Amino acid sequence: MEQLSYYEILEVSQNADKTTIKKAYRQMAKKYHPDKNAGDKEAEHKFKLVNEAYQCLSDEQQRSIYDRYGKEGLQGMGGGSRSSSNFDDLGSMFEEMFSGFGGGRTRRQNPADMDKYPLDMNVDIYIDFNEAVFGCEKEIKYTYKKACKACKGTGAKDGKLSTCPQCKGQGQIYMKQGFMTFSQTCPVCNGTGSSAADKCKKCHGKGYEEVKETITISVPKGIDSGNRLRVSGKGNIGKKGNRGDLYVTFEVKPDKHFIRDDNDVYIEIPVFFTQAVKGDTLTIPSLTGELELKLDIGTKDKQRYTFRGEGIEDVHGHGKGDLIAVINIQYPKKLNDEQIELLDKIQDSFGIESKPHEGILDSVIDKMKNWFK
Repeated sequence: MEQLSYYEILEVSQNADKTTIKKAYRQMAKKYHPDKNAGDKEAEHKFKLVNEAYQCLSDEQQRSIYDRYGKEGLQGMGGGSRSSSNFDDLGSMFEEMFSGFGGGRTRRQNPADMDKYPLDMNVDIYIDFNEAVFGCEKEIKYTYKKACKACKGTGAKDGKLSTCPQCKGQGQIYMKQGFMTFSQTCPVCNGTGSSAADKCKKCHGKGYEEVKETITISVPKGIDSGNRLRVSGKGNIGKKGNRGDLYVTFEVKPDKHFIRDDNDVYIEIPVFFTQAVKGDTLTIPSLTGELELKLDIGTKDKQRYTFRGEGIEDVHGHGKGDLIAVINIQYPKKLNDEQIELLDKIQDSFGIESKPHEGILDSVIDKMKNWFK
């Protein structure tokens, strides 16, 4: 990204106006902001480049010099004269963009009302190939969190909290990089600004208890790996008794014979070479039974035959995929004298057609003879 021009960094054209440049900067700064990419060094580096590009292109004088002389022209200005108006512009944008996740001046929620854990939760389950194709009922055993009654979900003895010693009650810790100030949620109090002077003995300061539950869900036809199913009102329970949702993420086990690609299904069909030559008719398996496959005379290895609508039903109800039969031609590993004799007779019956190589070899040999004349 260092080799890119400031315009390329912000992904705008060289004749872009101030409004376009500002909009591009807001999008990219939000994308690479450290608060959204904690621990990501590459995102942090890109964030600095995006800021550098905007500081130049948002200032008419700097942009004019940059357009004529490039970055070298800005070096004579001490690396770029950063006006206070630019700083104010950047500051106001960041307050607006990141007010929702620890970067702005928002009123902090009362610690007594804040839960120590998200109410929505996720569980991963594995299902068999056929269960995914045809749908099924599945029993799920999982553990959810419920606010501790003894400490009212605070993790503190008798629910009594004191000011967090790490962030001094701010809920955020701040770091400075040049003229920019970045904030992140306090790791000690998780943003509440308060911590327990004495831990609750029942939950050992966690603020919640864990409860085991078993539910049965209906898995729809066509579900695939990575798909999620939301089960309303079966997640964690907060301090006020409100309950989140449970999200079930699926992982489908592979099948021994069928290979899935989205809603299409592939199956490899072993075919003896004589069947391929003759163009036999075969009975092959499908997801719902058997199908008749009529081979072309002289079918080739890896040739595909498609059966429309014999694949997997789309999980959203948008039709069905196809079944694709892929031919795998098999040859004998050994031949006895009788088989060789029979093959010779078959080959001779085709006459010159059975020796296509001879014409090619003769012409190559004649050409090579001319090389040594």
